[in-house]
Amino acid sequence: MRARKPRTTAWGRRETRTATSDTAEMPKATGAAETLPEWRDPHKGLWLSGLIIPLTPFLAWGLVSLLGPGVFWAAGLLVVALIPSIDRFYGPDRTNPPDEVMKQLENSRYYRWCLFPYIPLQYAGLVLACYLWTHAPMGIPERIALATTVGVVGGLAINVAHELGHKRTSHEQWLSKIALAQTWYGHFYVEHNYGHHIRVATPDDPASARFGESFWRFWPRTVSGTFKLGWQIESKRLKRQGKSVWSLRNNVLNAWLMSAVLYVVLVAVFGWAVLPYLIVQAVFGFSFLEIANYIEHYGLLREKRPDGKYVRVAPHHSWNSDYVMSNAVLYHVQRHSDHHAHAGRRYQTLRSFGDSTPQLPGGYVSMGACALIPPLWRRVIDQRLLDYYDGDVTRVNRGPVDDADPAEKSAA
Repeated sequence: MRARKPRTTAWGRRETRTATSDTAEMPKATGAAETLPEWRDPHKGLWLSGLIIPLTPFLAWGLVSLLGPGVFWAAGLLVVALIPSIDRFYGPDRTNPPDEVMKQLENSRYYRWCLFPYIPLQYAGLVLACYLWTHAPMGIPERIALATTVGVVGGLAINVAHELGHKRTSHEQWLSKIALAQTWYGHFYVEHNYGHHIRVATPDDPASARFGESFWRFWPRTVSGTFKLGWQIESKRLKRQGKSVWSLRNNVLNAWLMSAVLYVVLVAVFGWAVLPYLIVQAVFGFSFLEIANYIEHYGLLREKRPDGKYVRVAPHHSWNSDYVMSNAVLYHVQRHSDHHAHAGRRYQTLRSFGDSTPQLPGGYVSMGACALIPPLWRRVIDQRLLDYYDGDVTRVNRGPVDDADPAEKSAA
């Protein structure tokens, strides 16, 4: 493919660090052998660690049965809380596979089978939780604690759905919808692929957080906005094809139908007593996704071309993190720049761009915890963001002026 000529933009020196062709924009392999037979994935076994998360309802049950304290019903949160410490132990890893092994790595079935078992384990844990909510000697706080554990499983299942939903095979796309059914977030399948990836890092994207916008203000905007956008995108698609919006061809409706059937079956089997906790775990689960959305593009803004349209998505429009454990559990979603540049690329082949892209000072778990405390988040990230833009606040995503609250306007 012929390389594009470099462009001169408002990015100045940082634009020169970013690629100007499809081949050049990929970082060179580092820390790996050049020949195919000699290269081995240094973290190959670690990819299985993602399957620990859907096992946490079983872990919670076992710990409470053996040790007694009800706090162990929140085992999902307790396990996730360990990840930042493991991240610090391993540290960041910016090595990339050499180009020569990419095709073989992409086609390796091992990495798919590190992912696929998540879904049956996810639903086994959900059924167990419904049984425990109705049969185990638990108080309401303990039931809520178990709901948070199930919510962690459902939240990370959205990340599994994210990986599968970008693939072209029909069975992976359907598995993506199945993974989303637990949290009633089936519209994500449409909105993320055909909305977020087009509008990312612009004020028009409900899933891109704005400079000065707290997570608690972002949450209702993104939850409602992604729902509306997903429905609009799917409605327009069907109308262009001359098909009814109110049919099973609607990818939003058929995904929601999966959720409805799932909840009806669980209530029919276990009774109405499980419904409040199913709702708690669903909200908890999709809120995990929205925390990730919040930190992935916070304050970053795509430049506009002379014709007023936004430039193509580039690596510097995403925050990245190369901490090993977080990347293993989240299937490399923290290498977010490469994901947006090559959305169909499988997680094991995503690459680090190093310091040519904005870098988070920690993994998604520690950064997500910061995001829940707005003053702490702004202290950690805002200056880092402004430094990346050489102190020019006009280059950050502040959103529409009339949509900002007073705190956001003063921040701008």
